[in-house]
Amino acid sequence: MHPDSSSRFHRHPVSRLPSLSAAYQLRTTPHLVEIIFSAARCPLPASSSSEPYSPFLRTCHSNPSCVHVATVVMPSKVVATINSTGRQAASFIRAASAVGWHVRAQVRSGEGLVAEELAILPNVELIEGDLTGPSRTAILNRLFAAAKIAFINTTHWGNEVAIGKACADAAKRAGIAHYIFSSMPDHSIYGQDWRALPMWETKFAIENYVRQIGIPATFVYTGIYNNNFTSLPYPLFQMELQDDGSFVWQAPFHPDDPLPWLDAEHDVGPALLQIFKMGPSHWKGQRVTLAFEKLTPIQACNRFSRGVGRPVRYIHAPIKISVQIPSGYREHLDILQETLGDKRAPYFGPDLEYPKEGRSIWEGYRGLEEYAREVFPIEEYANGLRWMEEDGKSVTGCSTPSYENGDLNGEGGRSRPMTPAGMMTPAHIVSAYTPRSHPEGVHAGFFVGSC
Repeated sequence: MHPDSSSRFHRHPVSRLPSLSAAYQLRTTPHLVEIIFSAARCPLPASSSSEPYSPFLRTCHSNPSCVHVATVVMPSKVVATINSTGRQAASFIRAASAVGWHVRAQVRSGEGLVAEELAILPNVELIEGDLTGPSRTAILNRLFAAAKIAFINTTHWGNEVAIGKACADAAKRAGIAHYIFSSMPDHSIYGQDWRALPMWETKFAIENYVRQIGIPATFVYTGIYNNNFTSLPYPLFQMELQDDGSFVWQAPFHPDDPLPWLDAEHDVGPALLQIFKMGPSHWKGQRVTLAFEKLTPIQACNRFSRGVGRPVRYIHAPIKISVQIPSGYREHLDILQETLGDKRAPYFGPDLEYPKEGRSIWEGYRGLEEYAREVFPIEEYANGLRWMEEDGKSVTGCSTPSYENGDLNGEGGRSRPMTPAGMMTPAHIVSAYTPRSHPEGVHAGFFVGSC
């Protein structure tokens, strides 16, 4: 194994460690990267390349219990990101660092769990500065200096449209060759009496500006984050723990309407690498859906139930708000309930399809069942919750209903048996990330996810 691989990976929280199972290995498309194995125990092709490489764990095809370090050979690139401690950007930075790209990453502060992790990654340069302040232009000029590509995901801090336009202007001045912007739809443009979701229409306005100024760009549309689920009393994605140990998810989505699902931590990074590698001439300014499962709320609960080993029930009802939330986010939720719930508008609008496109880009995605099994208990424990340890409610001892396996893409469930959540101990969950680990996603002290 590569001499640095052990120390490198063991520095990271366990929720970020590449699993040694086939479900969490680096599974590539033929286009993504050239994988060259170096290992002592199994005969695999050796590399004669002199290009720089970075290690990544991969399970051996001939022996699933044997794990090698794969050397990932890619040309060095300089890429700029903003809001770099957010889930999308942090996922991309980890992947870009692993393949040897140099990342110039803007953060509001170098303090915090994610910022500290990014700071010790190889090839990552943190650029501290607040894009809401008067030094915005200077920060962006420094950020884009020497960069040739950029991934930009704006947030709701400050004037999002002004920041988004400033990023695009700076990228154009710097001659960025490929600009990926994380956008979302404006449902009001479809003329069906759908109102625009406030936190999405700002992104759509920025997308339109990027198109107007002529940057070579691609626009990614992200599905619902698996990581939005929590048993804490946050609105829309609370998995409310019941007295009998089961969970209930209450939301306004019709039980039969499909929804797009994405594990942002796990899958945004490798998907963006592939989009960058294929280049702007391949995408020609199109919108790319990053969603790897197409599940109705009932199907999502079924997957989640299999993952946690407990019954999970869906209740189709208005959004329950039991904590104080910012007024802007309340307005967003009210319109979401009307547009996506009452009027049953498609999540991405009527024009965009999923999940085949996302799966064609990145085959190694982590599904909702796998997330519920491997990550949800870890994040819950890090939030101070202990339901996974309660006597008589052990995950391994709870009977799980027998549910159908398919999703709406006509494919069976693809999550495989992994570490049972009921076997988690405090030793497994040191430094696990939670929504609040990503300050770029916190609005006035309240976490705001993909919805």
